[in-house]
Amino acid sequence: MAAPAPTRALWKGSISFGLVFIPIALHSATVEVRPKMKMLDSETGAPVGYKKVDKVTGEAVSQADVVKGVEVDKGQYVTLTKDEIREALPKTTQTIEIESFVKLEEVPTIYFNKPYLTSPTGKAQKVYALLRDVLRRTGRVGVGRIVVSTKQHLALVLPHGDGLVVNLLRWHEEIRDQTGLQLPGDAKEVGLTDRELKMGEQLVLDLADEWHPERFRDEFAEKVQALIEAKRRAGEVKQVAEIMGDEAVPASAEVFDLTELLRRSLKGGAAPAPSRTPAPAPKKAAARSVKTAANDERERAAAAAKTTGKAKATVKASKRKSA
Repeated sequence: MAAPAPTRALWKGSISFGLVFIPIALHSATVEVRPKMKMLDSETGAPVGYKKVDKVTGEAVSQADVVKGVEVDKGQYVTLTKDEIREALPKTTQTIEIESFVKLEEVPTIYFNKPYLTSPTGKAQKVYALLRDVLRRTGRVGVGRIVVSTKQHLALVLPHGDGLVVNLLRWHEEIRDQTGLQLPGDAKEVGLTDRELKMGEQLVLDLADEWHPERFRDEFAEKVQALIEAKRRAGEVKQVAEIMGDEAVPASAEVFDLTELLRRSLKGGAAPAPSRTPAPAPKKAAARSVKTAANDERERAAAAAKTTGKAKATVKASKRKSA
């Protein structure tokens, strides 16, 4: 059974090429089927976290005293402050600016990292379909860069079914060179005969088939899930408190007239910058709500402290009188 269709947008922005901007929403194209496991206290069932500890003294270290360090030599580290790291982060543009169109077969599969489904937003149906069909006709895919969660990725934009897929790629520096591996040479160098090659070809052709990914299943995930379900029915369940958070989705870019933009793009006109819209009001309201709750909490704490102080003063006065 296929995974359910995505309903939540993880990122909103646009794909751009020439003067054309295509507002899109990014959706996760994959789902983790293996059960997610958390560390729990075997007695109470409470979640168990990781404590930051100085590995030399064994003492706990507060978050404020933790810095990031990069090892430059054996046992020698260069530390970076939060401000220095923040300054190096890529600027979020909410745009996948296609820098070139290449043939898909020219991109080695080892570069492929993580796929995302896309859907057009606003009135972008026509221009979205334009890019999808043009990529199909030319047999090419778009190469650009995207910033997701403060991290910049190389991305491939390619047609998939009725839509477009954005596949995050690994950077060239991340791909290991095969030169140092003890790999065999060609058939002649390793002594393969024509008879052996033909027998190997026959074995492959005997198993030739169409692509049916649904036939292959994660047996480990299925067995663990069955075990979990059996324990759930038996009542072997612990109550664990969950803390949920919302992820803000930035606003999308504006759509321009398609025919005019294509004409101007072919003439080499200047590209208009994608528009930005202010953050939605609910987010501000939520921030105000959090701030108000924090103020209320501080006021209650102050009132409690004042009451406790009065009680202590009364007790001391009573002792002095009795003395």
